[in-house]
Amino acid sequence: MPALGLAMCLALTACGGGGGGGTANGGADGDAPSSAAPAASPAGSAAATLTIWADQKRSETLKPFAEAFAKENGVTADIVVVAQNQQQTFVTASQAGKGPDVLVGAHDWIGNLVQNGLIDPIQMTQDQLAGYVDVARKAVTYDGQVYGVPYAVENLALFRNTGLAPEAPKTFDELVATGQKLKAAGKVKEIVGYPISQQNGQSGDTYHMYPLYTSGGGHLFGAKPDGDPDPADMGVGTPESIAAFERIAALGEKGAGALKRSFTSDNAAAMFTDGRTAFLVAGPWRLADARAAGVKYDVTPVPPFKGGEPARGFVGVQAFFVAAKARNRALAQEFVTNTLASPEVAQALFDAEPRMPALKTALAYASGKDPDVAKFEAAARDGVPLPAIPQMVAVWGPFNNLIHAVVKGEPVEPAVKAAGKAITEQLGKTG
Repeated sequence: MPALGLAMCLALTACGGGGGGGTANGGADGDAPSSAAPAASPAGSAAATLTIWADQKRSETLKPFAEAFAKENGVTADIVVVAQNQQQTFVTASQAGKGPDVLVGAHDWIGNLVQNGLIDPIQMTQDQLAGYVDVARKAVTYDGQVYGVPYAVENLALFRNTGLAPEAPKTFDELVATGQKLKAAGKVKEIVGYPISQQNGQSGDTYHMYPLYTSGGGHLFGAKPDGDPDPADMGVGTPESIAAFERIAALGEKGAGALKRSFTSDNAAAMFTDGRTAFLVAGPWRLADARAAGVKYDVTPVPPFKGGEPARGFVGVQAFFVAAKARNRALAQEFVTNTLASPEVAQALFDAEPRMPALKTALAYASGKDPDVAKFEAAARDGVPLPAIPQMVAVWGPFNNLIHAVVKGEPVEPAVKAAGKAITEQLGKTG
């Protein structure tokens, strides 16, 4: 979307104390789009205003901490809520000189934002970094530098109705066999609630499929010596990726019938909460649904294929970034590395929304309040950070289409090779 058109379609709401008009950030929460373009802080006040972009839930929690920091430093805190499209809105506004000082967002934005020169490395000590869980620390490290202060971790796990399936399956094969028995006995309608498609049902779901793909031996990118994904080592189209999708195909519509293209995140969750399946692959965002439905459940890691590799799902990390074009870069660094990196902020964010904290002390606090936090932590141990490199844009479309083709029952090898070719060609165009 053209820059001006994007800016014009997003709504902004200032919720901080004392500052002038806000600049943008996106979020799932917030106001509906309007025709108002992002506005900069009033002339003459920019140097004395620390502008922070966050979604609705994060902004409400951060407000008292930002205001206290601002008071201590003789400045004003302006927290701005943006309706949607956080990353692109930030890129557009920053390039126009109307961006914030601090941004809340997902770690997989880092590659694109660094490539565009829009965020600064974070000035944290090694002792500070050691206070975070490993996967979160890795997620915000790009090209050897730390670009964000992580605060929350999200990953997939297996929800199990303990009334229908008292024992956790050790393998995915065992899960399918249990689901088949329950279905044959008329106790459930589906073997497993496994999201295969995006919400529109027309595109596959790479995020949810990744644990089974990796357990089958597949990968998207290899790793550089520093641990960053290596786009020169592309794993789709290799014999290992074909073997992985052969195992997935065996569970599809022409196989066991466990995986179906009609399954989305929403209807798979509904199957579980309604008792139509004993199993659900989902993230912590489905805990509220299971609890509200009164389902007796447990949470365990997504099990691997029998004889397969670990089921390594993607791990997403939410983080605080310092804008490279910030009006108050030094102040933003101090706010992010001291105030926002504190246990008090991490605990307050958890209390507002139960996402697994990235800070170890806050994780211990959260685990004491909610035992499911520790269960999702266990499920994250074999996970891999969602690749933050810009080249991921070449993967989503072809890989999503590949998932649909294989689950539908199309021949696996040509489908995988076609996807690999499409990704490789796109990588050549993006560099």
